[in-house]
Amino acid sequence: MEILIATGNPGKVREIAAILNAPELTLLCLADFPGLPRAEERSRTYFENALEKARLAAYHTGLPALADDSGLEVDALQGAPGIISARFAGPEADDKRNIEKLLRLISDIPEEDLQAKFVCVAVLVYQGRAYQAQGAIAGRIIKTPRGQNGFGYDPVFLLPELGLTLAEIDSELKNRISHRARALLRLRPLLFHLAGIKPTS
Repeated sequence: MEILIATGNPGKVREIAAILNAPELTLLCLADFPGLPRAEERSRTYFENALEKARLAAYHTGLPALADDSGLEVDALQGAPGIISARFAGPEADDKRNIEKLLRLISDIPEEDLQAKFVCVAVLVYQGRAYQAQGAIAGRIIKTPRGQNGFGYDPVFLLPELGLTLAEIDSELKNRISHRARALLRLRPLLFHLAGIKPTS
């Protein structure tokens, strides 16, 4: 069964493939469909953004489509950057600039007061119906980035129980405990059922 992952990022497709662990599925991405319209992602919730991406991809290809939207929510910033995490420092911002802006905003706040969480909502559109699942992971923001793995805000997101940032843990562990993993693993049984795949684990 072919599933279109509504992203142009092959790295995200590889991560999703590792999380789902379903060789019976053929995962495609937007790069496989040049000229396909892209969602604008101007909604106010993770669910609406993910639904828009999945619906658009499914409509234009006729394939089941899976999309997710996620963000970092910092308690001391009243949940910011939240829905605009990827463009926190502007429409053309990269990970470095987004982290720099975050660290400027929290410069006067003690690290012990920088509780935060990553949130992800995944949406599968299949035969005109939409299915969703949410995942989250709690942690704390640190002011000195650590680690070379991951992307986005991972280098400043500390997992207190491990004493490591998301950028310091290996991909195998991240693909079990991350916000995206938790959302996708909740969708996995449904996806397997729809695809007629017998779960192995």
